[in-house]
Amino acid sequence: MAAAESATAIQETKFVCYYVVYKIFITYFLVDLLDFIDWSGVECLDQSSGHSLSNALKQGYREDEGFNLESDADEQLFIYIPFTQVVKLHSIVVKGSEEEGPKTVKLFRNREHMGFSNVNDFPPSDTAGKPVAVKCVKFQNVRSLTIVIEDNQSGSEITKIQKTALYGSTEETTDMKGLKQIEEH
Repeated sequence: MAAAESATAIQETKFVCYYVVYKIFITYFLVDLLDFIDWSGVECLDQSSGHSLSNALKQGYREDEGFNLESDADEQLFIYIPFTQVVKLHSIVVKGSEEEGPKTVKLFRNREHMGFSNVNDFPPSDTAGKPVAVKCVKFQNVRSLTIVIEDNQSGSEITKIQKTALYGSTEETTDMKGLKQIEEH
């Protein structure tokens, strides 16, 4: 009996150690990926012209409850975010009001040229009813992220998002845009 209790104590100690290491990793190695977004390629379909994606995504705006992203024609939003380098996505925060905030959020990794017409042709990399940590295994080597908001909490015609934040880490890669061709003499 003592051996079984000892084995259980060892397993519990290992779990606590793994948890502490995980918390240290999250605290010191994950960053807001805002600085790694390729702003020239960011798109948001079905956004209201007066309440654009930058209100929810850019630093300073997303902390102000007076700014938000709103859908235009219906409750759906389609957000495409390319990165300037390859990243590992750990978690995503999509914050909205209790009534008009997003209900079903689908995430697609490295899917270019998607739209409302073909979104159902691809299985999402992850689906969340509430903002959560993503499945890290599926979100390594991310060059772009597509976020599809299908509906909102109340079923109303307008979805409002106050904050969208992406947390993860960068992959060490060569910045191909920074390279210059060597001229032969």
